[in-house]
Amino acid sequence: METIVIKIGGVASDNLTDDFFHTVQTWQAAGKKVVVVHGGGHYISEMMGKMALPVTIKNGLRVTDAQTLEVTRMVLLGQVQPMITTLFQKAGLQAIGLNAGCDQLITGQVIDEAYLGFVGQVAQINTALLQLLIQKQHIPVIAPLGITESGRWLNINADEVACQIAASLQAEKLFLLTDVPGIKKENNWLQKVTLAEMDALIEANIVTGGMLPKVRSAQKALLSGVSTVCITDQIGHAGTEILGVDQVAVTA
Repeated sequence: METIVIKIGGVASDNLTDDFFHTVQTWQAAGKKVVVVHGGGHYISEMMGKMALPVTIKNGLRVTDAQTLEVTRMVLLGQVQPMITTLFQKAGLQAIGLNAGCDQLITGQVIDEAYLGFVGQVAQINTALLQLLIQKQHIPVIAPLGITESGRWLNINADEVACQIAASLQAEKLFLLTDVPGIKKENNWLQKVTLAEMDALIEANIVTGGMLPKVRSAQKALLSGVSTVCITDQIGHAGTEILGVDQVAVTA
């Protein structure tokens, strides 16, 4: 069962064009299964601005105190996810909104509470639930939140959630949609890079800021069996393809 995982980031509605939905419909018609993970950083920051709350980013991750966590949950589950699932349904696709509280979908653990607050990393994915849904042609639309074993909600980077879900499903391809068409080196957009080349780009500070957790998560997914990770601004454009351990690339 070939599975494609798509992470929608940036201003989510900008990614969801007619071409996007046509591509997803084409994949489903070809027997491929689709899973979506959505971010919401733009919308969260916008809401925090309206509430006069400070926004702090460290190493590409949002520092999350108790109040920020509540705003994050409210925006992701009350604004962003319903908007995305509605657009899928309008396109005739069977989307179903999910979060960490759905049958222990995403179990998380705190990374460093003193440094980042209630920011977590994925400990476990309920893969069986996702497989059950995608076998019935449903498209899970998943919010990047986790719950600890003790019941505490956590804010988790959406790229990591997407990469962990792709790894758990042994996805054929993972798209990390963002607001740029890939990774840039010396004014050139890279087309294909290997895991080894990715390490060199990080060490050379070519990959920095918000792209860093994206690439680190992509590396973990590839090492866990995902075939290819594409960092791009639209699924119809390959952007920068990061190839798994059994593939070879020539850097563009």
